[in-house]
Amino acid sequence: MEPRLETGNENENKTWYLRGLRDGIPIGLGYFAVGFTLGIAAREAGITAFQMGLMSLMMHASAGQFAVITIIAGQSGYVAMVLTQMVVNIRYLLMSCALSQKISPRTSLPRRMLMAYFVTDEIFGISSSVKGTLNPFYNYGAATVASPGWVIGTFLGVLVGNILPPSMVSALSVALYGMFLAVVIPAAKEDRAVAMVVLASMAGSLVFTYLPLLRDISGGTRIIILTVVIAAAAAVIRPVPPEKISGASAEETEVQS
Repeated sequence: MEPRLETGNENENKTWYLRGLRDGIPIGLGYFAVGFTLGIAAREAGITAFQMGLMSLMMHASAGQFAVITIIAGQSGYVAMVLTQMVVNIRYLLMSCALSQKISPRTSLPRRMLMAYFVTDEIFGISSSVKGTLNPFYNYGAATVASPGWVIGTFLGVLVGNILPPSMVSALSVALYGMFLAVVIPAAKEDRAVAMVVLASMAGSLVFTYLPLLRDISGGTRIIILTVVIAAAAAVIRPVPPEKISGASAEETEVQS
């Protein structure tokens, strides 16, 4: 059930924030579990708990941080690290561009920058599934639980990651997969075009995983290629009507600047 938006901007922002807070709980739990495993790898590379926590706070990118840990462990140079991060994390540029089309044009620059800071695969997933105009406070609410889960998970992973049995860490990560299903399935059931995009994405990922030449491409680059190709094809074949993009009512498009 969609939350009812109050007339006042303050009440509206609170409603969206609480909605994001609720939707961000499974993301935070999943981040904590995944962060634990990443913290263990960081400790093996000689990274301290403080360094790992600071890295997680500044980056919010599991694939990017794993690439950094691998480069540090291999004693590679700064140039290799920068180029790797550009390739692995460039997908967040695409996600930010997509979310910029869902918020009010009157949204202030500081709020846009704060949204961009918290853009991750999972937060982008739940944000892009919101119908109509997106209130930035939805992202802030989700990030309130998701970001600490990631930072604390990686920090504790360095300290005590090896103490917990692998079965417990694996069990915690189930929440993250459940969140993905909760985002994809309802939208796919409602719109056949979304269902076809989801199936095409799954098929494309399978092809990139097993074909000899394509499987050597990094995960971040795979996501970029699949996103651009499939999104462009969907936009040409089944374009979204302007009224569906703008939302159902004028109240939904009123976001405080």
